[in-house]
Amino acid sequence: MNTHSRRNALKTLALGSSLALVNPLQLLARSRKEKIGVALVGLGYYSTDLLAPALQQTEHCYLAGIVTGTPSKAEAWKEKYQIPEKNIYTYENFDRIADNPDIDVVYVVLPPSMHAEYTIRAANAGKHVWCEKPMAVTSKECQRMIDACKKNKVQLTIGYRLHHEPNTQEYRSIVQQNKLGSVNYVDCAAGYRENRTDHWKQKKEMGGGVIYDMGVYSIQGARLGTHMEPIAVVSASAISTRPDIYKDGLADVVTAKLEFPGGVFADIKTSFAESVNYLTIECAEGNIEMQPYSAYAGVKGKSPLGEINHPYQVPWQQAKQMDDDALAILENKAPLVPGEEGLRDIAIVEAILKSAEKGKRVKI
Repeated sequence: MNTHSRRNALKTLALGSSLALVNPLQLLARSRKEKIGVALVGLGYYSTDLLAPALQQTEHCYLAGIVTGTPSKAEAWKEKYQIPEKNIYTYENFDRIADNPDIDVVYVVLPPSMHAEYTIRAANAGKHVWCEKPMAVTSKECQRMIDACKKNKVQLTIGYRLHHEPNTQEYRSIVQQNKLGSVNYVDCAAGYRENRTDHWKQKKEMGGGVIYDMGVYSIQGARLGTHMEPIAVVSASAISTRPDIYKDGLADVVTAKLEFPGGVFADIKTSFAESVNYLTIECAEGNIEMQPYSAYAGVKGKSPLGEINHPYQVPWQQAKQMDDDALAILENKAPLVPGEEGLRDIAIVEAILKSAEKGKRVKI
């Protein structure tokens, strides 16, 4: 072998040896984005006080852009979070987000009546969508959102933070694995004293009323606590204790009895009139008691198996939720809370409202 051939052979061997040391997964990781860029749509309390701070803690996603109709907010956020001017949008030019490679996810944090529109517009722009709860006002809107995301081959995830929460995951594991035997009954309530009078929560046309906001938590408590889907609303009541504020058919207190397969029932309550937050799961071999069960921090409980208490600080829940959802996109895996989960809850909301209006049992 001549010198030139020997040199080429050694180069080939060296290249082969170096490639052998590289993990194929590492090569894949280098070829994809390391972090998901998130644009928050709507800069109200939840975005300002929880999601934006949480995005300073996340490992797999970051605050890349914002969508707002308020110029002063846009300027303040631009300065505080060093957001490039090109990543700041209004509701009028929102669709231009399709041309921005910095933004991978649009997080819809708007009143429920606007969720369907902006989810569908984001999907049509080729962006993944994270949508706050409640998913929408009607199950038909929910289905349109699901269909739009599937058509555009983007993920749709609903912002159910508790699915990512360790205390919730522990009590769910007890139920799912029958560690205390079968579930016989669930009692669940979620509410707080809402003192605002001119918020979207008091406006029917914007998706207001307690059943859509806090009501989703109590419905989730019943569903997760039984590890089953309800087959009917046995009875329901939707009342306004402050008719000067909650009018046009809006209720600030809703109660319902849900029927599950096998003769299992759940009583749920949701309220804008009082602070209440608990979940009791009665099992054959003892009760699981969570209180509070849906707070931003301090979620804890107990059962015959011991204490359920994994502490953390606000806004850890939101950071964990967004990191999990970002990983689902990066790894091309199904999200923990797909759109179908939000659809199920809105179908139950509709059945509860119908039962309250008609005064009779309603199948789901």
